[in-house]
Amino acid sequence: MNMKRIQLSLLALALACMAVAQAPQAIKYQSVVRDNAGVELTNQNVGFRISVLQGSSSGPVVYAETHTISTNAFGLANFNIGTGNVLSGDFNTIDWGADTYFFKVDLDATGGTNYQFIGTSQALSV
Repeated sequence: MNMKRIQLSLLALALACMAVAQAPQAIKYQSVVRDNAGVELTNQNVGFRISVLQGSSSGPVVYAETHTISTNAFGLANFNIGTGNVLSGDFNTIDWGADTYFFKVDLDATGGTNYQFIGTSQALSV
């Protein structure tokens, strides 16, 4: 009986250690990509440049990255901010609680690097 109790205690300790594991350092991003006429760009490569701005929607860039991905049959693009090709900064060192931050999004609808400004929005908790 004592051996079973020890085994259960060790199993509980191992599960508790796994439960304390850190969450991934990334933020999901999803967008429907459209052309200038409002038509969804389906099943094609598009390029995104994401910049994290500190303090305001025109603040300094503390992190920037790019993603080249393919849209689906509905023009939907999905990726994780923080896992792209890093241009500057370190996503893992951003102190999200120390200031307000904004995401600036630029797009190249042809999948290249000729980015056009799409918009900026404040990072808010869910």
